[in-house]
Amino acid sequence: MSDQEVGKGSPKSSSLSPYEEAMEALSSLITRRTRADASNVGDQFDLLFDYLKMLDLEEPIANMKVIHVAGTKGKGSTCTFTESILRNCGFRTGLFTSPHLIDIRERFRLDGKEICEEKFLAYFWWCYDRLKEKTDENIPMPTYFRFLALLGFKIFAAEQVDVAILEVGLGGKYDATNVVRAPIVCGITSLGYDHMEILGNTLGEIAGEKAGIFKNGIPAFTVPQPDEAMHVLEEKASQLNVSLQVVTPLDAQLLNGLRLGLEGEHQYVNAALAISLCFTWLKRTEHIGDIYLEQTDKLPEQFIKGLISASLQGRAQIVPDQHLKGERSNRLVFFLDGAHSPESMEVCARWFSLAIKEYSPDQTLFHQQLDNSKFSHEVVKTHNGERVSQGKSTPILLFNCLTVRDPQLLLPHLMKTCADNGVYFKKALFVPSLSVFNKVGPQAFTLTDPKVDLSWQFNLQRVWENLMQSSKGKNTDIVSEELKDDMETSASNCEHSAVFPSLPLAIKWLRDRVQQNQSLRLQVLVTGSLHLVGDVLNLVKK
Repeated sequence: MSDQEVGKGSPKSSSLSPYEEAMEALSSLITRRTRADASNVGDQFDLLFDYLKMLDLEEPIANMKVIHVAGTKGKGSTCTFTESILRNCGFRTGLFTSPHLIDIRERFRLDGKEICEEKFLAYFWWCYDRLKEKTDENIPMPTYFRFLALLGFKIFAAEQVDVAILEVGLGGKYDATNVVRAPIVCGITSLGYDHMEILGNTLGEIAGEKAGIFKNGIPAFTVPQPDEAMHVLEEKASQLNVSLQVVTPLDAQLLNGLRLGLEGEHQYVNAALAISLCFTWLKRTEHIGDIYLEQTDKLPEQFIKGLISASLQGRAQIVPDQHLKGERSNRLVFFLDGAHSPESMEVCARWFSLAIKEYSPDQTLFHQQLDNSKFSHEVVKTHNGERVSQGKSTPILLFNCLTVRDPQLLLPHLMKTCADNGVYFKKALFVPSLSVFNKVGPQAFTLTDPKVDLSWQFNLQRVWENLMQSSKGKNTDIVSEELKDDMETSASNCEHSAVFPSLPLAIKWLRDRVQQNQSLRLQVLVTGSLHLVGDVLNLVKK
């Protein structure tokens, strides 16, 4: 980017760093009180094309070689696999995903790494200042997500990526990423019930919204879907002369004994979709000669490398508490998965049930790279040079979800699937989110806010306690004495659960338990919201 292109930004404040100042400006674009507000979907979608003109992005987007992915579950994983494959094939990649877990720059990845702060600020102010100058009452500043999508297009165009992989934010038809008129190929991941308040009450209506990314004559791929959803996808594809193919889950034998970089059986579906998207992109961009693709019974080496090295924070990720010293860090381990639909809850529960058994030092401990979402094959008997304590493992649930979700659907799926695999939570902790809807950037991690509204968390607790009462007798284990004591920091303590007025207080309570009892090992499943997962990562990683 030339000196003339770099935005000046607003007047510098002595109390804010340049990055914090950009986050303040970005926060000013958040117009909704919640992340799921129906009034924003489809609202003046055509304004996006005015913004493209203001930013001189029409031609760059027309020339961009885009892979566009929509769906309910697995969008982020599919895009991550796709990016990793094509990067390992030697291409310069741009990846736009959402949401971010800790830092907004996670949404913009160049060659697999989040954009550096210096470049981010330069592109941010270039877009923000130009839009500020050219918008008015008739064409107001774009809202938060729309601005981020526009910023993504600017970054990928200026950085001259070979391929731009775009994850739809919400729906498809009216999503800000859908200004792309001619992608190279489209993908639809698994469909299910999510954001029904916006996308519709039936799988057919939801599928119709997702199929909004189909473009005339552009090939598309999907995975096996429920009949109602598949019928709508096929109908929309037929109307637009789209060749829609259904891919089957990847045969694990094609990985030559290696494991996917993202954990869970469902990832073989996402990996297969990514493979089809990459093959088609290579063919349609006439790069097919660069990669040996003729043998259908085996994957190219670059594809295998991309699949096994892919990593994604907050999905089937295991992180020991890095603020506890020595072997104690391995006695408080967080199992993080941003599942927030009934189907993904079941997948999450199956993964957790298997992962805590593999990770248990009572047997053989699998040593895990902290910033990767998979186990390595290195087997160790000690942690940080010390023998791991042989205390009994205690599963704990740390949960929150958005108020638009139905806990009567989410929590039973989670509890039953874990119980079917012999895993019973000894305590469920419910906390409000640290993330706020009207501010982006570093949050002030105070222990508690006296004005915080905990009514939703009390509701989650009631659902959990009712489930526990109805399942009594099926689990013979009683709540351990260590978890009954010292709950004065909680807002509400019941037999099987507690509500904490803040996440830091809940984390402090967990740390205190393992520090006060040498034989206690807590394995904490964090789920229900990717935003909760991001907040936990911020607190437990150094």
